[in-house]
Amino acid sequence: MPKEALFYKKLDDKNVRCELCPHFCKIADGEVGKCGVRYNEGGTLTTLVYEHAIANHVDPIEKKPLFHVFPGSRSFSIATVGCNFFCKFCQNYDISQVRPRDNVNVPGRHFSIEEVVRTAKQNRCKSIACTYTEPTIFYEYALDIAKLAREEDIHTVLISNGYITEAPIDEIAPYITAANIDLKSWDRDFYRDWVDGKLESVLKALKRYKARGIWVEVTTLLIPELVDKEDDLKHIAEFISTELGEETPWHISRFFPHYQSLELSPTTVQSLKRARQIALDAGLRYVYTGNLPGDDGESTYCYQCGEKIISRYGFEVSENKVADATCPVCGAKIDGIGL
Repeated sequence: MPKEALFYKKLDDKNVRCELCPHFCKIADGEVGKCGVRYNEGGTLTTLVYEHAIANHVDPIEKKPLFHVFPGSRSFSIATVGCNFFCKFCQNYDISQVRPRDNVNVPGRHFSIEEVVRTAKQNRCKSIACTYTEPTIFYEYALDIAKLAREEDIHTVLISNGYITEAPIDEIAPYITAANIDLKSWDRDFYRDWVDGKLESVLKALKRYKARGIWVEVTTLLIPELVDKEDDLKHIAEFISTELGEETPWHISRFFPHYQSLELSPTTVQSLKRARQIALDAGLRYVYTGNLPGDDGESTYCYQCGEKIISRYGFEVSENKVADATCPVCGAKIDGIGL
């Protein structure tokens, strides 16, 4: 049975307006919003994906990527179909861009919140990650998972595009430990043309997550000729430093053509390293290169003395020298959760 959704208003003639994300979809009776999974049933907005998962897997927390949240731990990852973005380069388009044909045949299987938390506990996972697609569009599911997980001393983390309004952030914040938010570009036209979103809304959400005490890490996919301009990278680094804090990790990931972006070229190793150096020069403490196994940019270095304190290869931690959140060489405080 569909569950009534949170954050919407009833309008005339059985129309509703969803207020979960900045699309503010006006949805007629019998229709769904842009995400494809919030359905107007007779003037009541419902979620079609509550306790209905399309994917679940035990992952290293580094895969999210969250490098400063219980490094080396396991995270039970879960997702439903649907998304409120339409990225032409989406790596998980086969589930994120699914739109159910009706309010009954929704891809996936029933997966109760109790089963999610129990499975995470059985697999000795330190956290549950709402990931793979977009947790905002399965908000009610994510919220109830986070509440129950908290009772079992399991953390909940969000891997999100940041396209969400402030009230939902405020409601879920007490139950969320960390979030990795995509800041896809500094270019408003890119957000409009390649994503179908607004940059300003994502920046606002990032600041809100941080203000509510959630540990935030940021990810940017470095797409050649679209998201690799030096000035834009400097603007992102400056935003992270001034608005989120210099302790906020920035993951700059290598792009490979996918989905509707096959005509583009992969990111060069040189441009990825250049982007990381721009961010370090801007004063960020922790800057990482993604999708480049074996690169020095995968590891964590002390921002004060330069010592390599957490060594990584891919999603695996090979050595962690941090003790009590301090550098073993100079004693600097290393930022994060569970270090």
